[in-house]
Amino acid sequence: MKVLVTAATELEIFPFVKKNSGAEIFIHGVGATNTAFALSQKINAAYDIVIQAGIAGSFTGNLQLGQTVAVAKDCFADLGLLHNGTLSSVFEMGLAGENDFPYKNGYLENYHPILQLLSLQKVNAATINLIISEKNYNQLVRQKYNAHLETMEGAAFHYVCLQKEIPFLQIRGISNYVGERDKSKWKMEEAIDNLCNSLEDILKIV
Repeated sequence: MKVLVTAATELEIFPFVKKNSGAEIFIHGVGATNTAFALSQKINAAYDIVIQAGIAGSFTGNLQLGQTVAVAKDCFADLGLLHNGTLSSVFEMGLAGENDFPYKNGYLENYHPILQLLSLQKVNAATINLIISEKNYNQLVRQKYNAHLETMEGAAFHYVCLQKEIPFLQIRGISNYVGERDKSKWKMEEAIDNLCNSLEDILKIV
């Protein structure tokens, strides 16, 4: 199979890059805009599967720092309206249909059977392009979107792959809890090492 492994930064998958296991690697840049443009230019039907790997923050203590997880569905959590403590999506505002392709009930889901082959825990993610330390906002996002993870590129990655009808996987190493800005409490190195080990394992089964 022809596999493309993508990441926002090389740092997030550096151990995997050093091993050079045979998959093509593409660094698309940080944030949803960079991801959407770069991937839409890069990926095409020549790839059998595209894998996005990176670190992420967890909204919940039910996930352990350093753990690697697979994202079942993602969403653009900061695309909408925040007013008087209420978060409304563009779908609730009537600006888009929640089941307009490629959305399903407002989410960008990975429905490919390959996701179920992974032993990794399956989670929901919310893509936000602003780093926010306000607990109230983070709680709103977590509750509204039933989100376990916060990413900066995941929804854009799902969107492009769904539009181009190319099988994909998004896997994330949990480096920190959302809102925690004290990096001494993060587990960045462990998250990256476990993420890259999971990438190696995935390449053996795809």
